[in-house]
Amino acid sequence: MLDQAAVADVVARALREDAPWGDLTCQALVPATATATAELVAREPGTFAGGAAVAAAFRLTDPTTVVDLLVDDGATFDGGAVLARVSGPAAAVLQAERVALNFAQRLSGVATTTSRYVAAVAGTGVRIADTRKTTPGLRLLERHAVRAGGGHNHRFGLSDAVMVKDNHLAVLLASGLDVTEALRAARERVPHTVRIEVEVDRLDQLEPVLAAGVDVVMLDNFTLDELREGVALVAGRAVVEASGNVRLDTVRAIAETGVDVISVGALTHSAGSLDLGLDIEVR
Repeated sequence: MLDQAAVADVVARALREDAPWGDLTCQALVPATATATAELVAREPGTFAGGAAVAAAFRLTDPTTVVDLLVDDGATFDGGAVLARVSGPAAAVLQAERVALNFAQRLSGVATTTSRYVAAVAGTGVRIADTRKTTPGLRLLERHAVRAGGGHNHRFGLSDAVMVKDNHLAVLLASGLDVTEALRAARERVPHTVRIEVEVDRLDQLEPVLAAGVDVVMLDNFTLDELREGVALVAGRAVVEASGNVRLDTVRAIAETGVDVISVGALTHSAGSLDLGLDIEVR
């Protein structure tokens, strides 16, 4: 579930960025009495996300604007499909147009990219998950778009879980600390509800980590053979996540090694914007 207040805050900041002192073009040109109806139209097929942001963009610009979302987030569509219809004061519709489109195009791009990864691993039981490689300020919406595309969310941020990465391990080793004991001590310091995940980049790192009773191990940039061996070594003692150099043409083979989760930074950091347009009829 999206936090609607948080969505409104993100959208309001985008609107202020785009028109800090209003829309000079509309103020100078568009009659105050003019009304408009606009349709959000898909120029290419994809998976929709961002309906809440689209609606907020128009309603925050002018509360009298009516927004009808014709498809739900997560719905697939063909090119030419009408995804939403907006009606209200013409100046408000025109002012909010670009911000609404930016959100719809970006978030539908994330959802569409995610859906392709999910389809690629269908039948394996593997979860496709996002990462923290999100656009600053847009994580809430981009993470929602991943779910709309059928993916799953990793930890939302640094406050949500203990995740020990290669640099953390390097600091521990440089400090002369035993990795197993350090992880056990970390377990004692956090609430029992907190999960602990550790990233490893070599097979010989697994046993000291597993001996600490961690919940998840991330096998980072492993070859397919190394992933299979890693899964065998873990032997069900922890959830196994694969990460690093995951592409659409490699994700199926990675899933077939027996891992439980594949985290894919490309879902957010490399997703393109979907081609959507806002066709306006002024009355």
